[in-house]
Amino acid sequence: MQEQIDEFLDYIVTEKGSSKNTLAAYSNDLGQFVEFLADYSTPKRNKPPADWGEINKNHIVDYMLAMKERGYASSTIARKVAATKSFFHFLKDERVILEDPTRKLESPKVKKNLPKAISIDDVERLLAEPTKSDTPKGLRDTALLETLYATGLRVSEMVSLNVKDVDFERDTIHCQGKGDRERIVPVYDHAMLCLKNYVENGRPKFKPASEEDALFLNHRGHRLTRQGLWLIIKQYVDVVGIEGDVTPHTLRHSFATHMLHGGAPLRDVQKLLGHANISTTQVYTQVTQDHLREAYNDAHPRA
Repeated sequence: MQEQIDEFLDYIVTEKGSSKNTLAAYSNDLGQFVEFLADYSTPKRNKPPADWGEINKNHIVDYMLAMKERGYASSTIARKVAATKSFFHFLKDERVILEDPTRKLESPKVKKNLPKAISIDDVERLLAEPTKSDTPKGLRDTALLETLYATGLRVSEMVSLNVKDVDFERDTIHCQGKGDRERIVPVYDHAMLCLKNYVENGRPKFKPASEEDALFLNHRGHRLTRQGLWLIIKQYVDVVGIEGDVTPHTLRHSFATHMLHGGAPLRDVQKLLGHANISTTQVYTQVTQDHLREAYNDAHPRA
């Protein structure tokens, strides 16, 4: 049975262009399903299914119930069911099985939480904090925060940037996003000046090795990690005193929300964020409406 999983994983990489993170998630989810099947038995059947053709809808429903009993979040169960569905669709297309047991299977309902954005005032206070230091770290962190808010890049995209990805002549950044989709993101003048100052006067002080191409470096001169980026954000959030949970992704949410609030077309924001589907970007229109409603209520407390 593992042979078919390996073929499927190869398929989503070579044919679908899935990222390493997606590959790892599918591998983990399907591996867990196989572990469940290995222990599966019923009063009518005292041994696990021998191949994928023996799997029916009841197996998968029992798998979902088992995850629920173990306390898995509905979003996690939905993701694992989606992986299972994709796998069985593949088996049906490859004629490994005659019937798809997931064809009429409904995924658990997942409550979608709206992305959280912080106010423009809070963003300005956050961006101003690292400028109080002209050390290499201060220059790096200033460029880092300005770039995050100027582009709306994902955390993984930020830490993956190389120096050559920044075009100082065109004021753009070349980014490779989910599914290896590439995009060119424009950057406003002030953020580009901060980047240039860091590259020329800050980055060399981190003493990177000659073969180190990473744009943002840690104190050892190596590529900054996702965790390192998160800790930098947390440090300045604590100093500034912004309430609530603020992460690097919060700046991405804030970028999108403030762009739409300022009148940017939804399609333009979709391209900047690298969303494959515009419905993902439309979530931010609800955030913008909520912000406007809150502002109105503050200004008209008796309304």
